[in-house]
Amino acid sequence: MLLAQDSLTFAQLAMWMLIGFMVLIGMIFAVMFAAYFKLWLRGFVTGARIGPLNLVFMKLRKVNPHVIVDTKIWSVQAGLPSMPTSALEAHYLAGGNVQRVVRALIAAHRANINLDWDTAAAIDLAGRNIVEAVHTSVDPKVIDCPDPRRHGRTTLDGVARDGIQLKARARVTVRTNLSQLVGGATEETVIARVGEGIVSAIGSCESHKTVLANPMMIAQAVMAKGLDSQTAYEIVSIDIADIDVGDNVGARLQADQAEADVRVARAKAEQRRAEAVANEQQMQALTQENRAKVVLAEAEIPKAMADAFRSGNLRSANGRSG
Repeated sequence: MLLAQDSLTFAQLAMWMLIGFMVLIGMIFAVMFAAYFKLWLRGFVTGARIGPLNLVFMKLRKVNPHVIVDTKIWSVQAGLPSMPTSALEAHYLAGGNVQRVVRALIAAHRANINLDWDTAAAIDLAGRNIVEAVHTSVDPKVIDCPDPRRHGRTTLDGVARDGIQLKARARVTVRTNLSQLVGGATEETVIARVGEGIVSAIGSCESHKTVLANPMMIAQAVMAKGLDSQTAYEIVSIDIADIDVGDNVGARLQADQAEADVRVARAKAEQRRAEAVANEQQMQALTQENRAKVVLAEAEIPKAMADAFRSGNLRSANGRSG
């Protein structure tokens, strides 16, 4: 009997401890939820469908509940497809800007641009400004080619086949290619490709007068090359803003070539003169050498005559030996 009462007392004690623990947990939850009650009520009224437990767990996971609730309300009010709260939290924990991504999705939805959450989140995590990219897709921007602020040059200089230099400035209208925004080339590549295309188009013209008469032929030739492939932008149009005549590069090159030819001719003439002078000196030396040989030969005559007298081989005119 006493053992049964002890067991009953222990069971009651355990039950009261469990109740106390649950009450303590409830009080802690109530205190934490009280801080976000207005936030939960705002989400509940607007149809964000974020439960009170989720708000508390967000705090425990070090996620800002205000950011998640605000972005969820924006998406619901804008009529976007339902986005899981876990996806918003995951992007926040990954270091992404949830509000910027949702604003970009709303802008794309209003402009009938096909952009889903995964693509927008990937673009944001890649370091690109997704809001600016969507705005550029809706409202194309104009890029100066060349850009003096980046390259320090004001014109693109090309030389036609007749040797006349042309200085051109272009304005390139581009819009964002969202499908190539991750991994695609930037504005620098577009400017470089367009500049190269313009210089090449000028160089392929027979005369500079043809370019001056129809500058659009340059833009058409550049557009036909598909310079926006593998870039984050789509080229809408290329407009030649200004084109001027520069130097007569062909004449200058011909003059430089003529001057170089004159220098080569002078060098060859100087070489021939030096060779002639050397040959003259050589002949003079050879003459002096032959004269010396003659003198030596003349010196041998008296010696030979003396030897002939001694040997009796030299006879006088009357037939007697000397």
